Amino acid sequence: MKAIRRFTVRPVLPDPLRPLSDLARNLRWSWHAETRDLFQSVCPEGWAGAGGDPVRLLGSVRPDRLAELAGDRRFLRRLTAAADDLDDYLTGDRWYQEQAAGLPAAVAYFSPEFGITAALPQYSGGLGILAGDHLKAASDLGVPLIGVGLLYRHGYFRQTLSRDGWQQEHYPVLDPNELPLTQLKEADGTPAQVSLALPGGRALRARVWLAQVGRVPLLLLDSDVEENELGERGVTDRLYGGGSEHRLLQEMLLGIGGVRAVRTYCRLTGHPEPEVFHTNEGHAGFLGLERIAELCADGLDFDAALEAVRGGTVFTTHTPVPAGIDRFDRELVGRHFGPDAELPGIDVQRVLALGMETYPGGEPNLFNMAVMGLRLAQRANGVSLLHGQVSRNMFAGLWPGFDAEEVPITSVTNGVHAPTWVAPEVLRLGVRQIGAQRTEDALSVGRSERWDAVADIPDQEIWELRRTLREQLVLEVRERLRASWRQRGAGDAELGWIDGVLDPDVLTIGFARRVPSYKRLTLMLRDRDRLMELLLHPERPVQIVVAGKAHPADDGGKRLVQELVRFADDPRVRHRIVFLPDYGMAMAQKLYPGCDIWLNNPLRPLEACGTSGMKAALNGCLNLSVLDGWWDEWFQPDFGWAIPTADGAGTDADRRDDIEAAALYDLLEQRITPRFYERGRAGLPDRWIEMVRQTLSLLGPKVLAGRMVREYVDRLYAPAARAHRALTPDTARDLAGWKARVRAAWPGVSVDHVETTATTATVELGGTVGLRVRVGLGELSPDDVEVQAVSGRVDEEDRITDATVVSLKPAGTPDLEGRLLYEGPLSLDRTGPYGYTVRILPAHPLLSSAAELGLVTVPSQEVVEGAGMVLR
Repeated sequence: MKAIRRFTVRPVLPDPLRPLSDLARNLRWSWHAETRDLFQSVCPEGWAGAGGDPVRLLGSVRPDRLAELAGDRRFLRRLTAAADDLDDYLTGDRWYQEQAAGLPAAVAYFSPEFGITAALPQYSGGLGILAGDHLKAASDLGVPLIGVGLLYRHGYFRQTLSRDGWQQEHYPVLDPNELPLTQLKEADGTPAQVSLALPGGRALRARVWLAQVGRVPLLLLDSDVEENELGERGVTDRLYGGGSEHRLLQEMLLGIGGVRAVRTYCRLTGHPEPEVFHTNEGHAGFLGLERIAELCADGLDFDAALEAVRGGTVFTTHTPVPAGIDRFDRELVGRHFGPDAELPGIDVQRVLALGMETYPGGEPNLFNMAVMGLRLAQRANGVSLLHGQVSRNMFAGLWPGFDAEEVPITSVTNGVHAPTWVAPEVLRLGVRQIGAQRTEDALSVGRSERWDAVADIPDQEIWELRRTLREQLVLEVRERLRASWRQRGAGDAELGWIDGVLDPDVLTIGFARRVPSYKRLTLMLRDRDRLMELLLHPERPVQIVVAGKAHPADDGGKRLVQELVRFADDPRVRHRIVFLPDYGMAMAQKLYPGCDIWLNNPLRPLEACGTSGMKAALNGCLNLSVLDGWWDEWFQPDFGWAIPTADGAGTDADRRDDIEAAALYDLLEQRITPRFYERGRAGLPDRWIEMVRQTLSLLGPKVLAGRMVREYVDRLYAPAARAHRALTPDTARDLAGWKARVRAAWPGVSVDHVETTATTATVELGGTVGLRVRVGLGELSPDDVEVQAVSGRVDEEDRITDATVVSLKPAGTPDLEGRLLYEGPLSLDRTGPYGYTVRILPAHPLLSSAAELGLVTVPSQEVVEGAGMVLR
């Protein structure tokens, strides 16, 4: 019989066991091995049944077992040690507290998804896992972060397969009371709520749940409250579900409601108010509008409030393609703002102007969330060096007149949280080598450039560790494969073959990620005969473990999954290639360590970063990848292989796939499998082990989330906090007024004459050329601008490459026509075709970059023709 109502019955722990509740409610257990071991010892069978979730475990333990543990002195000593360790972790000084004064008192970090642990399924893929790792690393470093997201009652979907291999989606309901969450409550004990105004006098209300991620509070907004009407209750139903208006409401709740939740949390707990707001992708971009509205309510006008908000905002873009950005119809956005809806004090046209694609090639009727994110943030970044370059090209239209390399979008390459992703066996090897404390510090803070201690680990130990991890993966795969076939309708009598699936002594390749078309799940199937030969080679076979989810609305992605599944179902190869449904964190934590090769073959340059290969590398798995994302930045032949690409403009998609698939097969046949199977004098694959060693020692410190968060603090959070403090209400008004004056006067700025002291078109290396520039500034003064000489080598089209910028100085007083003379030296430090130009830019001490206003004046064609611009 089916229950008509459901309750969560919490266990009553005996007094000696009360610290178990605190340990279970702080998600540090998800990356702290000793705490997990403690919970496993409470009830080993229950721990497995609870999926490694302490909250579910404690809800299932029998009272007599709890009474037994309450009298077990050995267990209580372990419990006390774990509780004391957590207290020390939460209250002691860490890396952030050791830094110089002036860092932000707090940073609010907004993301549409967070992958903290499988016990809190609020993620779909890399963006959420990255956000979860960011929070964990911030906690380890002591960075005072506040995370902000939504609580999806169905999370992302669970994936199964039909008998013919078609992806099936299931949406189990999540009860927040059964998750490691607590409700944020007012002082009188009532649930804390935030509310948004909707058109027609309706309201969208949400309560706030708190997940404690080590030292970092994560606030999750939940619209499934009784006060809401049915439609509004469903706003936080599914991650990335619903139509356009549904998504808009989710993003308004995340951004606007999220700021209100942060204010409520700080009011109730005394947590310092954030000085910096970090928008992780465009979904949370509306947070800037709410902060503008707050300042307008305090008396600032919109333009001054915009400057104050921009100074303290960081925006991270994760997508390398315009199609990956949320865009809404402008009428839909306009309907949800203004006098009859949310933020009634702000002119709707000012809201719309922030997101409109007012640049060549843009869609004038669409509101672009990433464009709004960039306009509302003074600092922005991509997530790898290559992705930063792609982003500067993609958004260059927002800064007309500037070369793409000068677009003010930097990059901070992603990292992964090693304590989450490193297998316990690898961790124990590190502890044996350098001790527990140094291992913890190396994995969380990551100050060193190399892990030299890896060189001292004997080859035999490394190889035995790799085989152990591979064997564990084989057992895990068989168990999951059997469960999958049962879900597909197979009976036990049909499944005897699964006991022979995979071999712990065979080279194992992993491929697991979301399944959009650009990641090319089925590139390995391009030449099925060659793939079969690789899988079934008599001396040097390979085996492949594949996992991944297609978006529920992406039938093309589902067809790719089905194509792969059908190939893996073939009785000739099903012992060598498997597809595992329902890819998630729990599976990933087994998959990365157990593979020898991590395969990644996206269409370059469409992979913004691609952190799965980083997690594999931390476990001694070698990468085999297209030079995209982080691999383009850090690849070395010492620790992996680069798949050659055919990404020239003239190559059609099918031809490109053929070329790159052939390159993949060639690498596997000619270089990778021979190296894995060849044995040295001691019977070990010496050259393979050396690559594992190089991966751990050279890549390990680079790929850490601790390194990433330290970069965010130093390069983005600290400057943003300084800008936030500098932009007082009066300063913000002055800056807004200055920008308005400069924009209005800029048409009157001109470069009227350029001359050099060079008398010929050939100049010797190391020489200096004097430069004299006469400019007109109109209504502006020399304090409002900077006149620059830009020089460097030139290509066949006279475009300057690898430019050097020198500021020119004013000389003398204005002439009779009000023009000013600027002078300066041009140092000729390179041979070959060499050129220069001059330009005028706005200048103000509170600008984060010279390109911030998107204004630049260069010489007219008439001036250029008389200036001798290129020296050859």
